[in-house]
Amino acid sequence: MRYPKVSECVDVFEALWPTALAESWDSVGLAVGDPDAEVRSILLALDPMDAVIAEALVLGSDLVFNHHPLMLKPVKSVNAATLKGGAVHTLISNDIALFNAHTNADSARGGVSDALISLLGIEDAIPLVPHAEGSTTGIGRVGDLPTPSPVRDIARTLSNRLPRTTTGVRIAGDPAATVSRVAVCGGAGDSLFDEVRASGAEVYITADLRHHPATEARDTANRQGGRPQLIDVSHWASETVWLTAAAQQLEAEFADRGFSVALQHSAVNTDPWVERY
Repeated sequence: MRYPKVSECVDVFEALWPTALAESWDSVGLAVGDPDAEVRSILLALDPMDAVIAEALVLGSDLVFNHHPLMLKPVKSVNAATLKGGAVHTLISNDIALFNAHTNADSARGGVSDALISLLGIEDAIPLVPHAEGSTTGIGRVGDLPTPSPVRDIARTLSNRLPRTTTGVRIAGDPAATVSRVAVCGGAGDSLFDEVRASGAEVYITADLRHHPATEARDTANRQGGRPQLIDVSHWASETVWLTAAAQQLEAEFADRGFSVALQHSAVNTDPWVERY
């Protein structure tokens, strides 16, 4: 076995989370790095924050694999005195590549939303918004619980199985309502209420639910039989559980290709919220 090059790592990432699955507005792929550089160690993290890059330096990582992109919006400068430019300079000057799989990892089978809904024992979920009719890939997931459960029990299960966060797990609607059909979207999913209603989901689990979309969704639900109830979780928590599955997929794919590379999980909690009163 040998160490892969950055370009060969990109081939592995592309096989697991094809760029073609990314949304048109997204920025995915290799953001920083020499395709011919050797990779002995990869650090997996959710966010390309300065603390994660500093961790990569300490660990001697050759590549940082992120979910969220460093440069989702175009930048006009990589001046080292700027936030994005400073990150790029630090990475390049220390020979660290940076790659991200974002909405392509949301959409792929075994991706972010699959990892989230599997916490509830649902293993046969289908896309909430499929890429094409009958497709097994797409944004979000919807499926049926093994046993109907009250919404508050689902929230408690998520609280126990997701990493603990300051914001916790919140319910909008009737906590005592017994539900069977569940829709989820890892990360911010308040743009998908129409698709959730069309799926027949009785409860919708997502992150970053804002006041107005949530209140309008509940008013709409009250006019249509009360569904869906809402469960709001931390954006970071809803997505970071995927990194464990991603590491397993990467380990298998690298081994199949005859590559030896160490995979490490970031110890940095990039959830921005640290206290609540």
